[in-house]
Amino acid sequence: MKIIACGSVPTIIAPEAYFTGRVLQTPIIEKEAPARLRATLVSFEPGARTYWHTHPLGQTLYVTAGAGLAQTWGEPIQTIRAGDVISFAPGEKHWHGAGWKTAMTHIAMQEALDGVHADWLEQVSDEQYGG
Repeated sequence: MKIIACGSVPTIIAPEAYFTGRVLQTPIIEKEAPARLRATLVSFEPGARTYWHTHPLGQTLYVTAGAGLAQTWGEPIQTIRAGDVISFAPGEKHWHGAGWKTAMTHIAMQEALDGVHADWLEQVSDEQYGG
């Protein structure tokens, strides 16, 4: 058994290369090979969101607080709220984040394929975001 004490893992500001707006990330777990799981608590301030991206083995989000938005390429934007579980298939191009006026926090869970958890693409424009 391994216990990771609350407060022992620092929260970081998410990199501007993959996110628009202020986003905080607190790692939950990153398993060593042969396991592949990574889980992170991600908090988006109003207006903040990811860039378009994919995951080689898919991604699951569990919204823990607030309300936000998520979209798969070519499909309408969906509202997501606390308690919702969102599942993206492997290779599915998507983004997710807060609403324009609402913060949102989720747990992001994904597995790595050959050490890669995500493939980051272009920024989600304000027009795409609905601004």
